[in-house]
Amino acid sequence: MRNVDYHSNNNNVREALLVKKKQYHEDCPGCKVDQVKDMNHSVSIKNLFIIWIVVLCATLPISSLFPFLYFMVRDFNIAETEADIGSYAGYVGSTFMLGRCLTSVMWGMISDRYGRKPVIIIGVITVVIFNTLFGLSTSFWMAILMRFLLGSLNGLLGPVKAYATEIFREEHQSLGLSTVSAAWGIGLIIGPALGGYLAQPVEKYPNIFAKDSFWDKFPYVLPCFVISGFALVVSIVCIWIPETLHNHKESNEFIDDAEAIENGSSGNKKDKNMIHKKENLLLNWPLMSSIIAYCVFSLHDIAYQEVFSLWAVAPPKLGGLNFTTDVVGDVLAVSGISLIIYQILLYPSVERACGPIGIARISAILSIPLLQSFSFMTMLSGTILFLVICGASILKNLLAVTVTTGLFLIQNRVVEQHQRGAANGLSMTAMSLFKAVGPAAGGAVLTWSQKRMDASFLPGPHMVFFALNIVEAVGILMLFKPFLAEKKKTQRVQLN
Repeated sequence: MRNVDYHSNNNNVREALLVKKKQYHEDCPGCKVDQVKDMNHSVSIKNLFIIWIVVLCATLPISSLFPFLYFMVRDFNIAETEADIGSYAGYVGSTFMLGRCLTSVMWGMISDRYGRKPVIIIGVITVVIFNTLFGLSTSFWMAILMRFLLGSLNGLLGPVKAYATEIFREEHQSLGLSTVSAAWGIGLIIGPALGGYLAQPVEKYPNIFAKDSFWDKFPYVLPCFVISGFALVVSIVCIWIPETLHNHKESNEFIDDAEAIENGSSGNKKDKNMIHKKENLLLNWPLMSSIIAYCVFSLHDIAYQEVFSLWAVAPPKLGGLNFTTDVVGDVLAVSGISLIIYQILLYPSVERACGPIGIARISAILSIPLLQSFSFMTMLSGTILFLVICGASILKNLLAVTVTTGLFLIQNRVVEQHQRGAANGLSMTAMSLFKAVGPAAGGAVLTWSQKRMDASFLPGPHMVFFALNIVEAVGILMLFKPFLAEKKKTQRVQLN
């Protein structure tokens, strides 16, 4: 009888606590989001769509310039020789990531203080303004300045990762984070495709765009206009997205109290019985090792994107393929479609079968012989060249996104929820620094390789792809023990 009364009392207290859990602060936007999550256990397609378009909006400007950057820098008349164009193009490509590296932590702190929504809206509006001005650039230094401001004022990617975690129930948070990763990867493919198709429209579509018109004076503004127009629509949509940050100090999470009572302990002893382990993220080696490896592969990927676009449009005398920007757009568009199919249909099954680390190792190793084969494709021509380069580009991008997605998942699994936002901010800052170096380094190595076409050891493009493979090899070594550490088994401390 006493036992029955005990369980009855426990159930009553549990119900009382659960009722208390649903007592939200009336004027708190975060409480309103929590209330919706408690009432609706399903995945919100609308929220997934919002995250998708916001991340896509932030990603498209990063790489959309690569197909036409060679011609844009050439038209600035700043390069002394044709071989020097790659170096100047690398500087333009790097300034975006340099600006983002300097301000990522600041925007994260602002989003923690004033909310995720204002930072997201500011970032999207930044794309509208400065991406358009970049397309209107009339000098090398104007292009540099616009890209730097675009990167430094567009700080939404870190906060949107936190937003993707907070807008969903705990069991759906991994889906939100994987949506961020997928939209990021696809944006890096679709962006160059847009740049390739829409740059220099007077030359490509003379029946639509007249010579000596506005589009002839600014031949690289059309892809920027399209992306900025998309960003304008997204900024309007973001006006109605919910804020997830709480504006009060009290916590709404009482569920652990109820669970503690159900296990036979007192709810008011939660702080004594179960505490979060607050650790210095810099001393969390499983996290830091995955971030460092992620940065190395990010450096390789952004350098490859810069090199591929410049190499593809370079003349044959410099070891290039002599493609037009729309042909580069065709190649990247096919790669983007393949990436979407892979991310949605294949990657989840592959990751479950091999694990994020196992499939990342396999993909990185396969990338080395594939990438080195690019330099031999200059021996082909016509339709065969196009088909081979499409196949190689598809495979290269699939392997690259497999590696980075695996490392991204690891970073979010080796820290607890209460430190995941800080971990993402740290990762974003470090990655931006490496990606700032990537385009400049890739452009400089490409320029150097084009000046040694007659060398006996790795002439011309053979050298630049060999250099990219060296970076890839360093990343592969970081995917194995003892560098890449296992996930810590104890993330919470139980006190007896």
